[in-house]
Amino acid sequence: MFEQIVIIGAGQAGYSVAAKLRELGFNKRIIMIGEEDALPYQRPPLSKAYLTGTMERERLFFRPAQFYADENIEMRLGQRVETIDRAARTIRLGPETLSYDALVLATGARPRRLPQRLLGEKVHVLRALSDVDRLRPQIRPGRRALIVGGGYIGLELAAVAAKAKVYVTLVEASDRILQRVAARETSDYFRELHNANGVRILEGTDLQALAETPRGFTATLSNDESIPVDFVVAGIGVEPNDMLARKSGIACNGGILVNAHGQTDDPAIWAVGDCANLPLGDRRLRIESVQNAIDHGAAVAANLLGAAKPYVPETWFWSDQYDTKLQIAGLNIGHDRVVVRTAPGGKGRSHWYFKGNTLLSVDAINEPRSYMIGKRLIQAGQSPRPADIENLEIDLKRVMETLT
Repeated sequence: MFEQIVIIGAGQAGYSVAAKLRELGFNKRIIMIGEEDALPYQRPPLSKAYLTGTMERERLFFRPAQFYADENIEMRLGQRVETIDRAARTIRLGPETLSYDALVLATGARPRRLPQRLLGEKVHVLRALSDVDRLRPQIRPGRRALIVGGGYIGLELAAVAAKAKVYVTLVEASDRILQRVAARETSDYFRELHNANGVRILEGTDLQALAETPRGFTATLSNDESIPVDFVVAGIGVEPNDMLARKSGIACNGGILVNAHGQTDDPAIWAVGDCANLPLGDRRLRIESVQNAIDHGAAVAANLLGAAKPYVPETWFWSDQYDTKLQIAGLNIGHDRVVVRTAPGGKGRSHWYFKGNTLLSVDAINEPRSYMIGKRLIQAGQSPRPADIENLEIDLKRVMETLT
């Protein structure tokens, strides 16, 4: 049994490991180290309720400070681990050296920034509490925003800004928004939604130059257009925080490589959450989701205590934009067909991703019933006939019952 477990990273995954260790009865020393000053907190509300001011800061925290005191979880916040000495099983934390029996890397991911020629340090990103605190004063009526990137973060921010009567231009370098993560049908739906709410979306368009002006910036776009804006936000994805692992010689490739139990190539070091590159069937994948951070953290906690159980992620995501809720079950990687199903009354719809006749994923747009049924089918490894999904005369519940 380990005497001392050190967790580097105080986000969702790190919190999940620590809380689960205590829940499973581990009563030895746990030290959690976080670079931010804040206690572990939820990130999804940052681009929604917290940005709009409808959620108070205290409500973001998973637990109050007293929880960590009661559970005897030592919190080292606002501190950065500089090195890992794998031979000595120690880490250096400023002038202090801490030993570990097991080390968990829950270092998360960092937002990609625009290059220096585009004034990258003066462009907002959206990942941490401090990012939102800096951005929030900009979100007010009459302001002009340029959002670079048409992924979910960029679109969620566009929705918040547009509702606050900010004039929003969003540029996406790819042919369409959400191209990396969703089918054309989903892209088309959200493009129309944003257009209807006054957001100007320019696809196949990139930011070429950004110059400061007395009032803000002048943005020069790849379509030869120059526009004045008051502030700029980059929503161009994230990169895994694997620098510490690389520096210590731990195997990394698009994240920290772990086995099915969450161990790195050093058996005393584990990795969880956004920074971890997981084995998934015949491929490897980083899964950037709240659910993966929770579940992977809990699985690694159990494996630290000897469970030796492979982690199989159940992938689901969501995005809120205006009054529209998108719920995603499964992973659409490798799909070759998308079946569209419209809900009765036309108030919602769902996009079902198939590879051949195998159901991979479902995008449910204001359609919780399709989401729940699709999620259950994917979890069970069952695939309905695409024709049955397409046929609105066949009830989805009946489709599911015929397969169970």
